[in-house]
Amino acid sequence: MKITKVETIRTKEPIKLQEPWKPAWIHPYGKPMETFQFSFYKVYTDEGIIGIGPNTGYSGLSQLLGFNPFHVGEFWEKNMGGRIQGTSEKRGAGIEIALWDIIGKAAGLPIYKLLGARKDRVLVYAATSRLLTKEEHVDQVHQLMEIGFKAVKLRLHRPNPWDDLAIVEAVRKSAGDELMILVDANQNNKSEGYNFWSRGTSLTMAEELDKLKVYYLEEPLPRADIEGLAIIASTVNMFIAGGEHSPTIYDFKDHIVKGAYDIIQPDVVMMGNIGITGIKQVAAMADFYGKMVVPHVLSGAGFAMDLPATLHPMAAVDNCPLVEYGWDPPILTTETTQFFIKEPLLVEKDGRVKLPEKPGLGIELIEEMMVVV
Repeated sequence: MKITKVETIRTKEPIKLQEPWKPAWIHPYGKPMETFQFSFYKVYTDEGIIGIGPNTGYSGLSQLLGFNPFHVGEFWEKNMGGRIQGTSEKRGAGIEIALWDIIGKAAGLPIYKLLGARKDRVLVYAATSRLLTKEEHVDQVHQLMEIGFKAVKLRLHRPNPWDDLAIVEAVRKSAGDELMILVDANQNNKSEGYNFWSRGTSLTMAEELDKLKVYYLEEPLPRADIEGLAIIASTVNMFIAGGEHSPTIYDFKDHIVKGAYDIIQPDVVMMGNIGITGIKQVAAMADFYGKMVVPHVLSGAGFAMDLPATLHPMAAVDNCPLVEYGWDPPILTTETTQFFIKEPLLVEKDGRVKLPEKPGLGIELIEEMMVVV
């Protein structure tokens, strides 16, 4: 089998959001988004099989003609960092996902079964995105629990961290202990005008959140402050998580070895060099050190493709307790994040998502919504 053509496709029309979206991590001066639009790759083969993957800005599209999709390991090694830490300019994750999609379709199997299935349903958590009032957060969490979510992530990014803490306290008091609360401080994101936490503030917040039985605290300090993260992780009982901005799998090494993270959070596409191959390798590396993996999954229009690309490898490992699922109505909904696929991946009443059973990624595009770029 050989690749004969690669197209870059996008949705014809952007999806207009019900209201401007200003996620927590761009506060206070970030510009809100008003629409979602998505682009991806179509990889054609001489056997008529077509693979799809999100557009990650891969710089070597012209070199793919004649390549055998089954050599996905070779592609990953040469284009996504390989053993050379920091080699991240090629951004091949979207193509790598498309290659796995082709392999699955050729085999007639979903990717997770090719990787060695451990399960066919994965627990997910509702990743909320905005800074709301105390009352709004409490109401929203109860709505999420009614849908079936067993875990919810709250964002902290207010000027006064004690105001952040008050939100978590209110949600814990209202929802009780049956809800798994996750907290994201987003201290590794660039945000103009935001006064980022010091080590002292981060440690104090971690200790207070620990008392509220928070499951994990994500990014309490910048990713580069390995020493500070390790101090926090060794001080509190709850888990410390991070890693969504890590450019290659090798960037996780020091965080794991030095105890900076209890939970590793690679993103299959965001930095362009992890992919399905890489995220499974990160899980194996983390498992060797007794760590867990809870992958970051991008919200927005790309969610419909990024989520299955994450679920497949995570259904083939034992140290992934749950996966991120962006859900924050009226902004992040099925209609805005999965609008271009025929069968959206929905949360069931037990808080889990069923793995697609169709070959490859297992999703089908609504072709009439697409246009070649």
